[in-house]
This record gives sequence, structure tokens and C-alpha cells, in this order.
Amino acid sequence: MQLRFLASLLLLLTTTGLRAQTCTTPGQTPATAFPVCGTSTFAQSTVPLCGGTPLPSPGCNPNQGVLTDVNPFWYKFTCFQSGTLGFLITPNNMSSDYDWELYDVTGRNPNDVFTDGSLVISKNWSGETGLTGASSAGTQQFVCGGTPNPRFSRMPNLIQGHNYLLLISHFTPTQYGYGLSFGGGTAVITDTTTPRLRSLEASCAGDQLRVKLNKKMKCSSLTGSGSEFVLAGGGAIVSATGIGCSNGFDTDSILLQLAAPLAAGNYTLQVRAGTDGNTLLDYCDQSLATTESLPITITPRVPTRMDSIAPVACAPRELRLVFKRLMSCVSVAPNGSDFRVAGTYPVTVTGATCADAGTAGSKVIVLSLSAPLQRAGAFQVILQRGTDGNTLIDECGEETPAGQNVSFSVKDTVNADFTYTIGYGCQRDTVRYLHPGANGVDSWKWTLDEGQESTLQNPTGIYAQFNTKAVELVVSNGFCNDTARASFELINFLKADFSIFEDNCPEETVPVVNSSVGRGLRYAWDFGDGQTSTQQTPVPVYAGPVRETPYWVRLQVTDSFGCTAEARKRIVVYNSCYVDVPNAFTPNNDGKNDRFRILNAVKAVDFELMVYNRWGQVVFQTNNWKAGWDGRVNGIDQGAGVYVWFARYTDRDTRKPVFRKGTMTLIR
Repeated sequence: MQLRFLASLLLLLTTTGLRAQTCTTPGQTPATAFPVCGTSTFAQSTVPLCGGTPLPSPGCNPNQGVLTDVNPFWYKFTCFQSGTLGFLITPNNMSSDYDWELYDVTGRNPNDVFTDGSLVISKNWSGETGLTGASSAGTQQFVCGGTPNPRFSRMPNLIQGHNYLLLISHFTPTQYGYGLSFGGGTAVITDTTTPRLRSLEASCAGDQLRVKLNKKMKCSSLTGSGSEFVLAGGGAIVSATGIGCSNGFDTDSILLQLAAPLAAGNYTLQVRAGTDGNTLLDYCDQSLATTESLPITITPRVPTRMDSIAPVACAPRELRLVFKRLMSCVSVAPNGSDFRVAGTYPVTVTGATCADAGTAGSKVIVLSLSAPLQRAGAFQVILQRGTDGNTLIDECGEETPAGQNVSFSVKDTVNADFTYTIGYGCQRDTVRYLHPGANGVDSWKWTLDEGQESTLQNPTGIYAQFNTKAVELVVSNGFCNDTARASFELINFLKADFSIFEDNCPEETVPVVNSSVGRGLRYAWDFGDGQTSTQQTPVPVYAGPVRETPYWVRLQVTDSFGCTAEARKRIVVYNSCYVDVPNAFTPNNDGKNDRFRILNAVKAVDFELMVYNRWGQVVFQTNNWKAGWDGRVNGIDQGAGVYVWFARYTDRDTRKPVFRKGTMTLIR
């Protein structure tokens, strides 16, 4: 036991010391994660000792200690088809303890994994050594630290278009590596998009070419000499730099350095196999085809013209000007004085800034307006010399001449407010909705409650449920849209209902509680014995019948809309309410005195009757005073003789408890 404790203490001290070391190797931080492909196996031969950054551990007991990224490696991938993800981590040494955690980082900074536990979608921090991962053998989505805990988790569900980070943490303080492979799930994390050249542009001096690809490619597949490219038409490529490759593994932007500036003319950039035997390769080793090429025309240096304006939204408060070259942010007057807007009505520019904040140049400049443009109109943005003494200057140092302009237009804002009129009916209510359709509105989308929808300008809703209705309208003129909501109550809900004692005594008031619901109700009662009433809560009294007699009590209600509803209840009036107990009964099925029961216990509440034989055994028990004993127990006739009975109940009128007992004789 002491040796095991000392070994555990040594392991704890060792890993604690390692946690102070900063990870500098690419792939050992979220921001420099390895891009992975679902069809490949990734081998990590050694694991540099570093890490120790605390991680949120949702669902795990904090008393087990803080989780950290011990000797980590991070992997990133995108889901191209929704489904389950299966993967396997195979240690090079099976005595190694590898842990892992999977995050959905769609739209998030990769470093958010250290602060936001909600990003975790699956994990396994089992203290067991050997194989681990996510597979069909897993039964838990989240496996916390400790032993004995399962080494495999249930396969998590991935969502198409979402981005993910996988952390593999090596708890064992050794540098033995591992292999990572994917399989067994239904999700697709392999990008099958064919690599292509997307765009090509030259620097101002004509001595550099900027190549843009349609997807990320491996930095390792690009040679430093740029041997994967050749420029037809003249010009020698002397080097290539992948943007972001200095601290990452992939890039979609390449800077080609030329031996000398290109003269004005037409050129074509062509792809070929480089000195490393390939062109450019993506994560899954798909190569950029040697048939790929892009033309480029080098023209004499001229000022960059006002090119276009980004599509304008409804009631814009800002405008986004687009240029073909990077424009110097220093040349943009912050007060917006480089621009003015002319058009249907006055518009004031109050500010201007580069869209790419913090950069020296931008192809998009954002203009701020003094107020949103809510009325229809046609306008021009006109370039002028601002208070900074210039118009705009591009990355080549050329100033765009004043007077350049771009046009745009806006439509009126719209209003979705609507009115309605209610037509009340007994079975259905009809509500007619009205929208004025002003400001060019040509699209209506109504949600009318009770599952009803419409695209008409003035629809009608039919309602069978008389309660509060919630209605929504979305309108559009193809440029602006608006939403309005309203709720109202259909006030003609009608229900006839009442409560009355089922059992009643003769010549006594029968309590009635009217629970009918409606607007401006009128009442018509019929008590079944010739009595009627129009009162809301009548007080009927029944004459004593010769024998117990049933009656049907009927209530009809009429509301202020002329609609009616009806309710009926059955009652019984007894000829006597004197509680009596017979002293004998003859269960011979002749229809006379066949059962022993309490008589006329009309006002007995919480009733209980028990019958005992001579040995003190219970032979009959009931809570219904109308029920009686037939002289049998479990279908077997009981012998003739004397039996003892006990009865307990509460008097309905006085609320006083009553206890009675006695004997009776079973005669056969």
C-alpha cells in the first residue's frame, strides 16, 4: 500500500511540474490545431511534455480535481454530412493513459474551449490505460476521470457545416506517441471538394503575385521556391510563402515572389508538379490539378476607381463601398468628409472607416449616416477631397480623383400593423383581418392561430375555440419587411354546468352550485318534478315520494349572443333519511332482504362499514353505504348465525362524526 501511494504521489508531482510548461509546438494549442481527414490515420510518434491549462469539466465532480490539457495535441475538422463520429486512439505503449475531449467551436474563437464548458459535446477522461475513443461499444457521452471508468464513449452526433476541435491529452508523463483513426460512425468529415485556383492579383510594383485557393491546402506540400507554379508570358518565380504557415499547417493564400517586376502585358499562372513530386495537397491528399491556371493582365499604374456599393439593406444607417484594390486606411478621413451623398432627400455622412479594423489597407470602406434612410429614393455617393487634404489613396500610392461616384437606391420602410373585426357565432367565430398594403407591400405572411395561415392581404380566420388568440403578420415590399403581433380574446365561450347532491332527502333544500360560464347569461332550470326556475342559483325542495325516486335536473343557459348550452344531472330523492340498520337478512336470492346494509344513509360522508364473524375475522368491508354484504367471503357462503357490525361516518349537515355498532343475524 505504501509503495502504491508513493508511486501515485510521484506521478502527481511529475505531472504537476509539467503543467507549468507552455506549449510551443504547432498542433499543441487550439489555434494551431492539425487539420484532419476522415480517411487518413494520423501517427504522432512523440508527445512533447507541456500544457496544464485548466479546462471546464461539465458534469464531472469538482472534488476529483481540475482537468487540464496535459501534453496535448489538438485536431480540427468540419462536418460535411451530419451523423455520428467514431474514432480510435491507439497508444504506442498500451500502459499509456490517453484522454480526449471533443468541442463544437462553430463561430467561436478556438481558445474559448478553456472558458466555455458548453462547447463540449463528448469526452473521456477515464483513468484506465490502453485504447480509447468513441464507438458503438460506448454507453456514456461524457466519461469523467477515475477508475474503473469505461475507456470508450458513445459516438457523438455531428452537424453538417459545424466546425470541431478534438483534444487528445496524454496524462501519463512519457513521450510515447499514438495513432488516431476515424471510422464506425455515419458522419462525413472528409472534404471532397476538388482543389481549384480561385483568384490572382499582382502587387502594385508588379513583383509579387497573390494566389487565392478555394480551400485550405497543406503548408508542407508547398515548396519554398514556388516550384509548383510557372508564369507563362515571362517572369520568373523565385519563392513562395503560404500565408499563416509560419504557425499553422494549412493555407488558402500564397504569395509568389518574382525575380523582377512584370512589364505591362498578359500572363498566365499555371500549376505543375513541384520539386517535391506533387502540386499542392489538401488534408486528404487530393492534389491541385496541373490543368489549373489563371490569367492576369498587368496594366500601367492608374488610380483605383470607385467600384461598387454592397447591397443596401432596409433603412440603412451605413453604406459599404467596395474597391478592387486595397485602399490605405490612413487616407480615409474619420469624419467622413471624403464623401457626400446626393439624391432624393438630404443625407449626411458622419464618419468613415476601414471595414477591416486594425489593418493598413482594406477593400471595403464603411460610411456612417446621420439617420437611417427610411423613405424611398435614388442616391449617389460622391468622392471629394476631405478635411485630411486628399480623397482616397490606394495601396500603390495612387489617389482616386474627386468626383468618382456610385449609385444606389432604397425603398420605403413598411409597417405590418393591422386591424381586425370579430363576428361572433354560436359554433364558430369569424375574424376578418385588414392590412392597408402601403409603401409597396406585396407580400403578406399571416399566422392566425388554431393552425391557420394565409398569404392574402386581408384574410379571414375561422375559430372553434373561444379563448385568447395570438396573431402575427410579416409584410415585405421586396426590400424592407416588418412584423406585427396582436392578441385578443373571443369572449363568447359558453358552458352550462352545475353540481348537485346525487342523494337527497324529502322536504329538504337540495343544494345547487351553478358553475356555468358565459357572457350575460340567462338561466332555465327544470327539476324533473314539475318545478322550474330562472334564478342563477335556485333552491329546490322535493316532496317525499312513496319510495326512492330518480329525477333528471336540467339547466339551459343562453348568453348575450343568443347562443344556448345545456347540462343534465341525475339525482335520487329518498322517502326517508332516517338511518336504520336491520337486525337480520336472508341471502337466498328471492329479491327480499338479500343483503345486509345500512339504510337511508343519505347524509353519510366518509362512510365505512365493517362486519366481523364470531372469531373476530373481517368478512365484509365497504365505503359505500349503498353496498351490502351478500353473506359470502370470496364466493363461499358463510354459516348462519350472529355477526357483529361497526359503522363510522360524518353527518353531511352537522359535520359531526357518528359511530354505531351492533349485531345482526344471517338466516339461511
